[in-house]
Formats: sequence, structure tokens, C-alpha cells
Amino acid sequence: MAPPVAQTITDPSSVTDFVISRSHGVRGLSEMGLKALPKQYIQPLEERITTMNVVATTNPGEYIPIIDMSNSDDPKVAEAICNAAEKWGFFQLVNHGVPIEVLENVKEATHRFFELPAEKKTKYSVEHSASKNVRFGTSFSPHAEKALEWKDWLSLFYVSEDEASAFWPPACKAEVLEYMKKTDILTKQILEMLMKRLHVKELDQEKEHLLMGSKRINLNYYPVCPNPELTVGVGRHSDVSTLTILLQDHIGGLYVRGTDEKSWVHVPPVKGSLVINIGDALQIMSNGRYKSIEHRVAANGCKNRISVPIFVNPRPSDLIAPLPEVLASGEKAVYKQVLYSDYVKHFFRKAHDGKGTIDFAKA
Repeated sequence: MAPPVAQTITDPSSVTDFVISRSHGVRGLSEMGLKALPKQYIQPLEERITTMNVVATTNPGEYIPIIDMSNSDDPKVAEAICNAAEKWGFFQLVNHGVPIEVLENVKEATHRFFELPAEKKTKYSVEHSASKNVRFGTSFSPHAEKALEWKDWLSLFYVSEDEASAFWPPACKAEVLEYMKKTDILTKQILEMLMKRLHVKELDQEKEHLLMGSKRINLNYYPVCPNPELTVGVGRHSDVSTLTILLQDHIGGLYVRGTDEKSWVHVPPVKGSLVINIGDALQIMSNGRYKSIEHRVAANGCKNRISVPIFVNPRPSDLIAPLPEVLASGEKAVYKQVLYSDYVKHFFRKAHDGKGTIDFAKA
């Protein structure tokens, strides 16, 4: 049912109050059946996704690799993953070992959370959440953005099972925790493959903590949008993670920067697949060998879309820098040592700006 204040949303301050302060999000705007996009969401022309800057998915040279992990011990699987990490920074995995039922359950739970009334979701907003590790919000950094993004989100930083049980929303808690647990083995498999190419012989406890010492999971909701061609679901950015493991639904809308560094390539949904991308932390630790690539999400004028990324990160207290094994042959360090929490704070204090965050760590 459309929120009862539809007729009062006319000026910019009303939109901001309704969407952000009163926690209706863009889902609330979408449910009103608006015929025109509020001006706060209109992106500059250069930030929009158009047919002029998107590569046709039929171009055989420009597509994100799809890798079958049904025989993960085959050296060709590791080779394909490492090659994709070097060239694209993105790849899709099928037969990855995470049960399809678990994936479907977390998608259903995501819809269930966002379908809650605003007064229930607002309990998890920055102003009202009982835990700093649980946040409900909209856009990316509304205080820093000149144009807002057409997305609502719930962000959950995993500390412990007890903390999650106490503070995560009941509408999605069990399904999200199960999804996180079931991806642990896959995450470690991928990192072991990537590390071997960097001459790291063993993923010991110290390296494991550095690469995957913390996790954040986001539930993203992209409601039907009037004038989707004028805005974006998510602006140009690269992730600050080591790895991101993304579950997307069947709608589509994820675009990755092409190898020509000008065009955008769509990542088509593949049933049962998970999309993996390299984050800035691993680009830094690999001294640039593995690429953390710009990506963005289009708004959709026909259907509500969801996605569920798990951000696999160093711990906030970790110092990240090119790994000693990478520099052992005399290779010059491209990046300096930075405190991971400082790097993350730098990312979140500004609007999405493509690959701008990585400059924070340049040597």
C-alpha cells in the first residue's frame, strides 16, 4: 500500500525527510507510483548508463568469465580464477558448493525485510539502531552526494553469533547467517588459489586473518524507478574488501568497467551462480596484480531488484600493504602500508568516485 503522504512529497526537503529521516527509503517513493524522478536523484549525464557506453553482451571478447567449480582440484580451475582476477577483477562461479536452497532463502529473506513497514525498519537506522554493527539506510552517503542513488540497504557487520542473534533483524537473521556460513569454504578456496600465484605457499592463520578477518553483508533493494535512465542504483566505485561474494537475482543490472577502461559490460544473471570480485585490499596486497575494478548498478523501470554481497575484509586494526612474497623478487611497491580502518573511513566519507579511493594507498 502506498504511504499516505504521497500528495505532500513536492519539495526537496519533503523528499529527504520522507526517504531518509522517516525511513521510507526509495521503496516508499516507488510505491507512490511517481511519474517523474525527484530531482535529487537525477545524475549528471556522464554518470548515467546509456547505450552509448555499454558493450553489447554478444561481443565475444568482452564478457565476464563464468567458471565451473565442480572439479575445484583441477589446476585449470585455479588458473581460470587467477587469470580472471588479473584481467577483469570479476568472474562468476557455478557449481560452487553453496546450496541453491540457501541462496533462494536469503533472497526471500531480503524481500521480507524490505517489505516491513517503515516504523519497523527505522529501528535499524543510524539514529535508532541498538548496535553500531547493524545499519539500515538509503543511497550511499547522502550527506556527501550531489545526486542520490536509487537504492535502500541493510548492512550487517558480523562480530559473533551471539551478537547477530541479539541485534540482527528477525525477518532475515537466520537466512543471512546460514548464507555466510555456507560461503566460508568457498571463500577460503578462492583465496588459496589466488595466493599461490602470488607465491604464498600456505594460507596460515596469520594470512587468513589478514585476508578474511572480518565480514560485512549487505542486503540491497532497488525498487522500480520512474525515469531509470536518469539515475543509477549504485554509482561508479570499487569495493574496499579483499573479496566480494555477490548473490544477484534474475533481474540484472550490474555493470563492470570494460578492459578498454571506457565502456561498461553487463554481468548477466546466471541461475545458481555467485559473482566474485577483487576488492581494493587485495589489489594493494597483490601490488596491483589482481584488479579491483569499477562497477555500478543500473536502476530498473519494470521490476524490483535485490542483491546480497558479502564483503570479505581484513580486520579494521590490520595494516595492509603489498605482501612480502610479492616483493621478494625485487618488485617495487606501488602501494604504501595503510591502516585498514583508515582506508575504509576514507571510502565512506565521500560520494562514489570510481577508483578514487585507491589513491589513498599509493606509494
